[in-house]
Amino acid sequence: MRSVPATAHAYILCAVLCAAACALPLPRQDIPVDWSAVCLLAALYALCELPAHCRYLGKALPISAGSFFPVLLTAAFLLPCAATPLIAVPGALVGRVERRPAGVRRIWRAAQLSLATWSASRTHVLLGGERTLSDPGGPGFPHALLPAAAGAVAFCLVLTLLEAGILATAERLPPHTAWRGLLLRSLVPHLTHGLAGLMMAVLWTSPYGPVSALFVLLPMYISCWLFGQYHRERTAHQATIRALVQAVDLKDRYTRGHSERVGRASVLIARELGWDERRVEVIRFAGILHDVGKLGVPTRVLRKDGPLTPEERRVIQLHPEYGHEIVRGIGFLGDARAAILYHHERMDGTGYPSGLAGDRIPEFARVVAVADAFDAMTSTRSYSRARPVPVALAELERCAGAQFDPAMVEALVSALERHGWESEVTADEATAAPTGEAPAKDVRGIPSQPVRVADRTPGGAG
Repeated sequence: MRSVPATAHAYILCAVLCAAACALPLPRQDIPVDWSAVCLLAALYALCELPAHCRYLGKALPISAGSFFPVLLTAAFLLPCAATPLIAVPGALVGRVERRPAGVRRIWRAAQLSLATWSASRTHVLLGGERTLSDPGGPGFPHALLPAAAGAVAFCLVLTLLEAGILATAERLPPHTAWRGLLLRSLVPHLTHGLAGLMMAVLWTSPYGPVSALFVLLPMYISCWLFGQYHRERTAHQATIRALVQAVDLKDRYTRGHSERVGRASVLIARELGWDERRVEVIRFAGILHDVGKLGVPTRVLRKDGPLTPEERRVIQLHPEYGHEIVRGIGFLGDARAAILYHHERMDGTGYPSGLAGDRIPEFARVVAVADAFDAMTSTRSYSRARPVPVALAELERCAGAQFDPAMVEALVSALERHGWESEVTADEATAAPTGEAPAKDVRGIPSQPVRVADRTPGGAG
């Protein structure tokens, strides 16, 4: 069982007390509450939460993908503010929690959603949204859009702030790191949920009653379920790739961390070339997995300290083909498989395994080849010190046309001018080459004959 830090317990307690304070005015006699609507909405939200498979405290799906919020926002638009914190409690307490301690996490979720729902309701009331729905003489439906949108934004802001706070306390992350990206990732889904909640509220107050609101609920529930399925599938993809990369890093100590950096450099090149996000994601996979074929190369060859024999060189030059066979059945990799197979081809046709030249080399492979060589030259390893980034880029430019695609080299240079680059040590720096020119490496990354980047980068990179 993983314990929750004391600071997180205190944070959760404060959230619970604030949620309870929001509901304190409820017993007052002057607040009319439709308890049948409260019970129905609370039961409906609990029913929607039962099949949820989300982990709490920020460890799985984005917060907008793990829960069904239109019901909560419907309550925020229909009920008095003091009654709205009650709607989320049953669903939060019965929803599935995959990490322990489950009780603490369920209580946190209940408090978090109660505060967010109350904030949405309060914002909606302050902007006159209550009158647009309940008053027959009110301004009508179109005027309800602005208060509803403001309520959805308030709902999103409170959830995001609370989520960032629990990440900062429970996971000991800096607050700005916990906050970064949460709001923008959640705002559009919450606005969509707000619109659905408003539609449900309008139908709820219509002559057709609560049953008509289910016509909005059903398609929204299906879309949210599909969105959750997409995120779970994406998480499974990431886990598959991470397992393969860890296996390569364990086998080849010379290139530990290299795969992730090649993926990062490949993304920089792709974005500089204006690729769409789907292709950018695939090229990232290609960069990360380009050396997966090393799993098929004998460890004694990968870790041999001396020069390779001709037979050993032929064996290790098979690693792109081994990698292609390993990932052949992984459908979501798409064009990344061609990059894994051909990333050691050269523009002049003297590369391997197929001796392709020029545009016959797949575009994904040409991107990974440049990213691969760049990281090989800028990473400190046990056999060589890192070259400065400008020196590495100058070497790539010198070999453009013969070994590398000039367009890919130019894209990397332009991207690094804007974004910079942070290399990391990949092996024991204490045993690095003492001074001067880093020696060339053979196809494993082991020092061999000096001089040409053509000899250095294929080995240093893969």
